[in-house]
Amino acid sequence: MPLPLGRAGPRGAMHALRRLGRLARRLRGWVDVCRRRDTHSSAEEQLETKTETKLQKKICQVVLSHFEKQYSKELGEVWNSISQVLSTPQCWQYAVLLNKFNFSSEVENDLRLKGYRLIFPETSSCFRQSLKCYISSSPGRFPAQKHRAGKLKEYYLLNAASVLAVLALEVENGEKVLDMCAAPGGKSIATLQYAWPGLLHCNEYDHLRSRWLKQTLESFIPESLMSLITVSQLDGRQIGNLQPEGFDKVLVDAPCSNDRSWLFCSNTQQATLRLAQRKALSAIQIQLLRSAIKALRPGGSLVYSTCTLSKAENGDVVTHILDSCSNVCPVDMSALASSASQEFTLASGVQQHELLVLPERGKAWGPMYVAKLKKM
Repeated sequence: MPLPLGRAGPRGAMHALRRLGRLARRLRGWVDVCRRRDTHSSAEEQLETKTETKLQKKICQVVLSHFEKQYSKELGEVWNSISQVLSTPQCWQYAVLLNKFNFSSEVENDLRLKGYRLIFPETSSCFRQSLKCYISSSPGRFPAQKHRAGKLKEYYLLNAASVLAVLALEVENGEKVLDMCAAPGGKSIATLQYAWPGLLHCNEYDHLRSRWLKQTLESFIPESLMSLITVSQLDGRQIGNLQPEGFDKVLVDAPCSNDRSWLFCSNTQQATLRLAQRKALSAIQIQLLRSAIKALRPGGSLVYSTCTLSKAENGDVVTHILDSCSNVCPVDMSALASSASQEFTLASGVQQHELLVLPERGKAWGPMYVAKLKKM
């Protein structure tokens, strides 16, 4: 039995069916849009929830509690503001060290357009113009460059306070330099930007970190200059005996209780173990410094640095060396401190041979401790 086609006949029925089809498609489209909106909204909510949860879980309460007890005693009221900065990665700042071996005026112009400036005025006597390090007062990180075999990177991202250890070392062209605990390689790179040493010996005892160091050097130093660099995987405590009086300058950027990374340790058991072993670090640091002194020629100087606020790993270690080693003396760093005070917040009450950079909002550099000694 044929279906009724309506009053308008076959043409009217076909027209009505087309309209009905269009309406159905619109309805389905509207439903799909609503579903996508709901799904997108749900995904955003889930992402926000995950992000909030991650940020909440980031801070290791075991470490934070330990720091609160120790640093509130050692630093007093200033610890409250330091703690806020260390606990808030969103306010951290990153410096950009340009690579003179693959200099890019475009990168430099881009940095200036984004509000970056040289860490010290170019006329500063303690900051050579060949070492160009840009900083910004605003938090954030300039885009990182990936390692590509055979192609040098144009810049290195770092905590600006790290540069102070290199400036304190004052390497002269042609000198033999030892970077005793070199990985990941930032201070070695900065040293090569600062001067042309006759030899730069980069040592890293840890196997994985040694591989990282080699890749960093390959990313920034042209092959033609690699002959000036040697890389070893020795126990730094033995280098003094292996190469006595072999270097003009030694940098001991010692293994320490890295305050920033420890505070965000995701493994509570690992964090607890680190804190339990923390007291042993000062003994290792003293051994490294004794080795560094043996490796120095008479008249040579060394810089000791850490990225912790801990007095036991900083001033106490250097004081122990000065009290027990008759062949070293402290070196006054007042001039560097005066220049650095423009861009860094420096702790008061330290000796003239020491600098301690305290993180502060707008100057979220450090923690970084630097001390300088000379072998007589």
